[in-house]
Amino acid sequence: METTAILSAISPEKKKLYKFALYLSIFTIFYNIAEGLISMMVGYSDESLTLFGFGVDSFIETMSGVGIAAMVIRIANNPASNKSPFEITALKITGWSFYLLSGGLLLSAILAVFFNQQPESTVWGVVISLISIVSMLGLIYYKKNVGTALDSKAMIADANCNVVCVYMSVTLLTSSFLYEMFSLPYVDAAGAIGLVYFSVKEGKECFEKAESLNDTCACGHD
Repeated sequence: METTAILSAISPEKKKLYKFALYLSIFTIFYNIAEGLISMMVGYSDESLTLFGFGVDSFIETMSGVGIAAMVIRIANNPASNKSPFEITALKITGWSFYLLSGGLLLSAILAVFFNQQPESTVWGVVISLISIVSMLGLIYYKKNVGTALDSKAMIADANCNVVCVYMSVTLLTSSFLYEMFSLPYVDAAGAIGLVYFSVKEGKECFEKAESLNDTCACGHD
């Protein structure tokens, strides 16, 4: 009865927006899982450091997606509910994971240059990055629209996180294309170092999202 009363207090338009926001979050989670699995397997098989690191990044982004999905479900069911510590903790864990990934990628890139390790092929890097760019641009558009309509700082921040994902995809596309076309030495390691920069940026944004949840009131405007 209490839940029904709470839901009835939300306008039908907002109900649709929350439902759409949830669908976007679920799509983001499953997309990142699929992208992460494929990128890591192919990256490992082709010895492409940039593609493998891109795959690890996708898995880390999944944790952030879970935190956002939990927030959407909580607010949709009870706009007056207090923030769940799980949401903030998930974002902070994600942030630290990005920092750890950055350190691992930087060390791996240095070792790849030192031992003159080159990938066997980067064709899949081109294919996966193109798919990722199209997917992320779509998510950015819809997440920003929903976040603006719901006046949700967290959802808008999540959309901005996807902007960084586009930059990472472009980095993967550039390094993969240059190596596949011209066999430029160390371009794969350079691409991995490019991912280091964006991983640090994503880690910082995760902590900013967690802070935005701390700063906002428990009134449905997370």
